Amino acid sequence: MKPIRNLLEKLNLTPNNLAYYETAVTHPSVHGDEVAPSKDYERLEFMGDAVISFVVAELAYLLRPDLDQGKMTKMRAHLVQSKALSAHALKLDLGSYIRVGASIRANQNQFSMRLYEDVFEAFVGAIFIDLGYDVVKQFLVEIFKDEVINFNIDMLADYKSELQEAIQAERRDSVYYVVVNESGPAHARIFSVECRYGNLVLGTGVGETKKEAEQMAAKEALAKKAV
Repeated sequence: MKPIRNLLEKLNLTPNNLAYYETAVTHPSVHGDEVAPSKDYERLEFMGDAVISFVVAELAYLLRPDLDQGKMTKMRAHLVQSKALSAHALKLDLGSYIRVGASIRANQNQFSMRLYEDVFEAFVGAIFIDLGYDVVKQFLVEIFKDEVINFNIDMLADYKSELQEAIQAERRDSVYYVVVNESGPAHARIFSVECRYGNLVLGTGVGETKKEAEQMAAKEALAKKAV
């Protein structure tokens, strides 16, 4: 286990109280496995979770005027989900700094994604408590700014379901999708799909997978108010 001060130096963070960061990388098993009780990261995790959610929401509002409330909510949920936060923890190499009890130490190379997520949130909480909002915001902006700017909301949308619901609200029949063209090499196929209702083409879409192309076809049908 590396001293957490090393990570702070890499990130150009000068702590006022190093104990916060040491606590942020201390797993609850330390408290349970060792004779001397020790603080763990759970309270800081609570704080960090709230700070991350707020900063990402602020970035979404300021940087994505093209998104309405519902889409901003979906984007935020995607960017702060467990898988995403654990990936950021791995990028920071937080696993090298986590302090665990004997019951986990033997399998330290098998840390769960949830553990990485928890420690990342706790580390953010430590920065906030120790150095304040402006510092932790800058830290998080560097991590999330490009993700917010470049986020493709279409990857979360279910235009097919939305279209189907619109169709069935008026009619009993269903739309269906037909691949009308495939191009490109085997490892990078491009699919063109038509969304049809009976013999009527409601929309067309292109994507790197059939599923993506179908979603784009449904999106076009909804945009054209074909239903």
